[in-house]
Amino acid sequence: MTIRFTTMARRGMAAAAVVVSLALGVAGCSSGDDKGGDTSASASRTSGSNPSAQEGQSEEPLAELKGPDGLLLQVTSAERDSGGFLTVSGNLKNDGSGTVNVPAQLSGNETEIIRNGRSLGGATLVDAKGKKRYYVLRDTEGRPLTTTNFPAMKAGESIPVFMQFPAPPDSSTEVTFQLPQFAAATIKITG
Repeated sequence: MTIRFTTMARRGMAAAAVVVSLALGVAGCSSGDDKGGDTSASASRTSGSNPSAQEGQSEEPLAELKGPDGLLLQVTSAERDSGGFLTVSGNLKNDGSGTVNVPAQLSGNETEIIRNGRSLGGATLVDAKGKKRYYVLRDTEGRPLTTTNFPAMKAGESIPVFMQFPAPPDSSTEVTFQLPQFAAATIKITG
């Protein structure tokens, strides 16, 4: 019985080592621009861990979208990366006077995304020039590549958020950003 336990323990430790190395490998992915900023999706973001891509930034927002119950989405960047993705980053703020739960409608209405918890999976980009609509990307298990699992937000609280989309062609420099229950806004693409 000791031998079986030891073998099982070794297998478990080997599996844990593989998971940790994969997580570190995914978390270490960058957008390829080596500017020090992390705008790519990482394992911690897709699993709903504390997103921190925009913490400490005080840049002027590209757009501010008003939503229900005093929620305000400040879009601070829309950056292309060399892999053909566009990452939209910003802050979701409770601009109201009471505690607010992030509405489930922000996840959109696709069963696969809804099954993975509350997210910003309902966001879309509309490229009027290219006449296309782009949806939030998903990983191989159907999880949206966006901030997920929002806590209840106290008055004045702000949470950094991100959403990753396929990048429109380089000729498209502006897109209309849409999120269910929020006003739409035109944002400029950088990179």
